[in-house]
Amino acid sequence: MLLLCYPRCSTCKKAQKWLDEKKINYHYRDIKEDNPSAEELGVWLRKSGLEIKRFFNTSGQLYKSMGLKDRLPSMTDEEKLSLLSTDGMLVKRPLLIGDDYVLVGFREQEWTEKLV
Repeated sequence: MLLLCYPRCSTCKKAQKWLDEKKINYHYRDIKEDNPSAEELGVWLRKSGLEIKRFFNTSGQLYKSMGLKDRLPSMTDEEKLSLLSTDGMLVKRPLLIGDDYVLVGFREQEWTEKLV
């Protein structure tokens, strides 16, 4: 499993702690230092079955300062993936990538159902 997090994010810290307590192995990747590519995001989007908007950190400062709430509806999915790949702070986190699933954000019940 691959866990993409931002080290200073409290939700990411909760997710890491939860995984560690459950003794679930994962590879950690700092989403700010090693931002996912548009290709990676496209694969994860398809694997997740979610809407692309779920991959955006809609509560983040960068999202708000760029006015993305108003801009996203007129963008294609390819443009959105390209935009997400420009800065890890635009991406909702944590992201947990498994062989056949992608979990976006940390919801303990969802993670428990999928992993325990």
